[in-house]
Amino acid sequence: MAKGTVVQKIIDSHLVSGEKKTGAPVAIRIDQTLTQDATGTMAYLELEAMQIPRVKTEVSVSYVDHNMMQNGPENRNDHLYLQSVAAAKGVYFSRPGNGICHQVHLERFGAPGKTLLGSDSHTPTCGGIGMVAIGAGGLDVAMAMAGEAFRLAYPKIVGVKLTGKLQHWVSAKDIILKVLSILTTKGNVGSIVEYFGPGVKTLSVPQRATVTNMGAELGVTTSVFPSDELTREFLKAQDRESSWTDLQADANAEYDSVIEIDLNTLEPLAACPSSPDNIKSIKELEGIKVGQVIIGSCTNSSLKDLMLVAGMLKGRKVNDEVTLAIAPGSKQVLEMLARNGALGDIIAAGARILESGCGPCIGQGQSPANDTVSVRTFNRNFAGRTGTKGDQAYLTSPEVAAAAALAGKFVLPASLKIDYPEVKDVKEFLIDDSMIIPPPPAGTAVEIIRKPTIGKPPINQALPDLLNGQVVIKVGDKITTDHIMPAGIHLKHRSNIPEYSKVVFECFTQEGKPSFAERAAAVRDSGKHGVIVGRDSYGQGSSREHAAICPMYLGVKAVIAFAIERIYSANLINFGIVPFVFANKEDYDKIEEGDLLEIKALRSQLKVGTPVTAIVHKADGQPFEIELEHKLTAEDISIILAGGTLNCANK
Repeated sequence: MAKGTVVQKIIDSHLVSGEKKTGAPVAIRIDQTLTQDATGTMAYLELEAMQIPRVKTEVSVSYVDHNMMQNGPENRNDHLYLQSVAAAKGVYFSRPGNGICHQVHLERFGAPGKTLLGSDSHTPTCGGIGMVAIGAGGLDVAMAMAGEAFRLAYPKIVGVKLTGKLQHWVSAKDIILKVLSILTTKGNVGSIVEYFGPGVKTLSVPQRATVTNMGAELGVTTSVFPSDELTREFLKAQDRESSWTDLQADANAEYDSVIEIDLNTLEPLAACPSSPDNIKSIKELEGIKVGQVIIGSCTNSSLKDLMLVAGMLKGRKVNDEVTLAIAPGSKQVLEMLARNGALGDIIAAGARILESGCGPCIGQGQSPANDTVSVRTFNRNFAGRTGTKGDQAYLTSPEVAAAAALAGKFVLPASLKIDYPEVKDVKEFLIDDSMIIPPPPAGTAVEIIRKPTIGKPPINQALPDLLNGQVVIKVGDKITTDHIMPAGIHLKHRSNIPEYSKVVFECFTQEGKPSFAERAAAVRDSGKHGVIVGRDSYGQGSSREHAAICPMYLGVKAVIAFAIERIYSANLINFGIVPFVFANKEDYDKIEEGDLLEIKALRSQLKVGTPVTAIVHKADGQPFEIELEHKLTAEDISIILAGGTLNCANK
């Protein structure tokens, strides 16, 4: 087991229960939470359902950054609810336009050595300042706000040793793309990545945050950098030096495994369609025509990122065949760009300026044309995530993206013969927290605003002793939460579970045939239980708990796959769905959509470390048995037996 690491120091100092042994179930105290509007509305509805009068964390912040497009009243209805419930529960509220939750939290709230739980998978961004910052489902965050500890497996710690220094035109984005090329997006559940080595001291906090942000695509619990003098300088520039603490690994720290990356030798890279670990060098992509470039998202929209882009664009024009859009990560960044003149350079080059929000990263606008290459500085390029079916989305650094916008094709930035823009670290950021509303004192009467589109979290029934199941859908590898619950135009229905449930697995609907929702509802209404069958790395991607809530609403009781990703598995447990894995992978090929799957005495069969026997009934053959395994703890099992966490919390 790793020894003397930053991760261990933080987790051990927050340990509430459990053994400090790799893989052992533990519970840790959570200091801070964050929510965003696409996941936060349900989280606060769940908090209300628990009848918690006021949050018990040191700091909790509710951000509005996802559902910014107000086509119809739903999104603004959510915003009004969020603002009022934040005031009622003792939560800070970051207004629409103030920026992306991860960027703003890094700027204004994050603190080294603290724990942060966020209802967004990219919460690990704050690992860039030495926090253990973990993405989770909204119900887990609601439980943390209620004062409950967060449960996880004591992590395996993967050390990434950085040496050397990044060369011009090579960026922090290339570091995490390199790590993704090594570790890939699967097989890393239960691990935390910790960066160390002399190369760390060459990276600014915004650069570190880029690395930890996109570390979410590895499928690890989180990623962490040490807190050092550069961290102190960043917090001092944010007028928050008092939040700083020195936190570094011991000189003799041991890691469970180590990867070494020489920053001197890195080259510009890209994640190619349609997975963040499909990595190629820009040299390999040179000459491919590009039709759209978007620079922003919580990965690459810091002041330093956009100042570099402005320097590249100054005095030049975007290629006639390219649309360039830029979304600053926060109001702080946007206003500083406006005041120092860089925004004028960006606009003069022909860029379109978007809101300081998530926008196109989650399919909220700026979808590319058909058969068009889109170059994005984002963290995910899952198929269809842009809002265009058959999309060709590449993920790159801001330098590569800006070069593509100017050239109209993939080129090495150095080939443009542009002087490298030297961007110095800011000594004093513009501080204006007027768009962050602090909660009123405890005991203040607050009316919670509930417009007609605000629903209630559905409550599941206790797990039946006889699972009378039917396979509603069979899918393949790397099924993401975008596949299960599409974002984009559907996000506005997240407060309305019956409506949002209609688009579960929408991407697999065939013209003229019933949708997954229709098939699942028919199975539910017939008295049977829905079963979903998948392969490897099922449920990767976003923390959206709706990918568990909506199937639960449609009657799904079990998911069976080769492997189920951490956040998604936790969300299934929270809503009373059993996450099974095949004991024998060959059984996957024996099961088809429509097969009946029966598990007798399920409640008594479901024990820690014990497989479960199921019987598969096919329409045209003899029944046969399969063995299903799980990684459930005793507490997980008690939650599933009760039908979900809310049922336990309300006992």
